[in-house]
Amino acid sequence: MAMRDRLQDLFVDDDFVDWFPAYGRRGVSPARLTLVSVLQYAENRTDRQAARAVACRIDWKYALRMELTEPGFDHSVLSEFRDRLAECDRADRLLAVLVDRLARAGLVRARGR
Repeated sequence: MAMRDRLQDLFVDDDFVDWFPAYGRRGVSPARLTLVSVLQYAENRTDRQAARAVACRIDWKYALRMELTEPGFDHSVLSEFRDRLAECDRADRLLAVLVDRLARAGLVRARGR
């Protein structure tokens, strides 16, 4: 909850525009998938467990800015997202975005931990 309250727009879909096709059915928000991946790592969850947490846990829904009635998504979406993340320098770009936003929020400093 503190993460959402302090970092309202930690990740936004515009950060990931070139990662997804411009046409076709709209999928799960890439910003949401990124945050799910962070929560998944923080809680040491499998893809299935993380997808279930998205569907059922109020704290995850709050952090992800989801309505309580939103159903979530299939666990396979997370591995597909990681495949996209592994392409080119996307992981480095994502880390740079994260560090920049944390610094602007005053949560990290230059040469800090």
